[in-house]
Amino acid sequence: PQSPRAFEPAYIEHGKMVRFGGVPMPEETVEDPTLKHNFKGHKGVVHACAFKPNLKQLVTASEDHSLMIWSPGVPNARAYKFSGHTDAVTAVAYSPDGTTIASGSRDRSIRMWTPSIVGLYEPKALKSAHGGCIRSVSFSRDGTLLVSAADDKTVKIWGAPEGKFLHTLSGHINWVRCAEFNHDNGLIVSASDDKTARLWDVRGQRCAFIYDDFKAPVRCAKFHPDGAAIATAGDDRTVQVWDIRSQKLVQHYHAAHGDRVNSLSFHPSGDFLLSTSDDGTVKVWDLREGQLFYTLNGHDGPSTCAEFSPDGSFFASGGADQSVMVWKTNFDVVLKKHAGATDVKLPAPFTAEAPILKDDVRAAPVMSTERAMEGLKAGSTPPLKENKNKEPVKTPVKKPAAAGGDGAIPEALAQTLGHIVGQLDVLTKSIGLIEERLSANEDRVKDLVGIAEKKSSSDRSSSRFTT
Repeated sequence: PQSPRAFEPAYIEHGKMVRFGGVPMPEETVEDPTLKHNFKGHKGVVHACAFKPNLKQLVTASEDHSLMIWSPGVPNARAYKFSGHTDAVTAVAYSPDGTTIASGSRDRSIRMWTPSIVGLYEPKALKSAHGGCIRSVSFSRDGTLLVSAADDKTVKIWGAPEGKFLHTLSGHINWVRCAEFNHDNGLIVSASDDKTARLWDVRGQRCAFIYDDFKAPVRCAKFHPDGAAIATAGDDRTVQVWDIRSQKLVQHYHAAHGDRVNSLSFHPSGDFLLSTSDDGTVKVWDLREGQLFYTLNGHDGPSTCAEFSPDGSFFASGGADQSVMVWKTNFDVVLKKHAGATDVKLPAPFTAEAPILKDDVRAAPVMSTERAMEGLKAGSTPPLKENKNKEPVKTPVKKPAAAGGDGAIPEALAQTLGHIVGQLDVLTKSIGLIEERLSANEDRVKDLVGIAEKKSSSDRSSSRFTT
């Protein structure tokens, strides 16, 4: 099989999710995602969106200085529009318990809104929260903290929901586009126009690691739900997945979009990743197969944001066309195959019991901050296997060797050998792909030479006839 970087979508039908390459995967019975709602109401670009944890509401932020709350589960429900910011609202987030909405704006303020059945109570305003446009706000998993990122080159941590300032994390040398906590509040990942993504040790209030292998501004960085990896994307049009403990690039989707990538969102199972771009598409990436899964070409103009719902059954997207689209994922069959199938073995240390999302589909197990931070120590072993080919990750079950047995192989050596074998397999497939392309080019050259010879012969005959 060819490398996933060699494929391109066969076609894109406007307004629909189109299967990668137009070809079903083996044993595929999953339905395509279906458009449930196309909300209109904003008078400017939709910059951000977030689902309420109970899925009953969706909040969006817009260039028109407002927030809007939609009710996707209620047919013909009225949307509520709330104003308070004096400039574009560029970021929004729901607290995990659904009691608070945080919004960030170009007016440099953060507002904490309290939803109620009659609307939003007067928000708590954190005026001059930053010295520049606030690009991102995100709650911690337990709802006790809020992290914000802004054009003043800083990341700030606040107490929630009271909005008490706690810490400033400095180090970026250009605008910071996004920041978010990992699952236990021990780490923060941030992305910046300075062409870096950074991991921050929250307890130590220091930068723990800098990912600087980028050629262009990094617009988004997200933690994988298991806490052991991050995804990044930006102006270079690529989507990348990095192993935190080894700091290695484990998945690279070259030319993932036709223009800069604006946002990323992980499915709670950890198996899928959403990306949006100025090329107008929203794409779903199958991280287990290492390839593009679906392409949505529904927005008229750049797609600016997209988020999975907390249970993964829906995702929403917003765009420069001022519209908000809500899609039902219909990933259930694939999720069961990946997360619930007994023949799919997850690499250690992903052995923790994970919560069930729905229909026996489990969320990704999580890794503690302490374990992730082990990667900063020399000699630590990576928790993720590289998956740059199209084959699903399958880790063979190792039978424990008897104590003192002659045939026992150290686990670290076994992992290293497995990694080498995997890299050789990727190299072999890449060489095969190059050979196929060379053969195709040789055939094309022969055809062109034949056509040129025929034309030359025809021209000589014509010349003799004229003479």
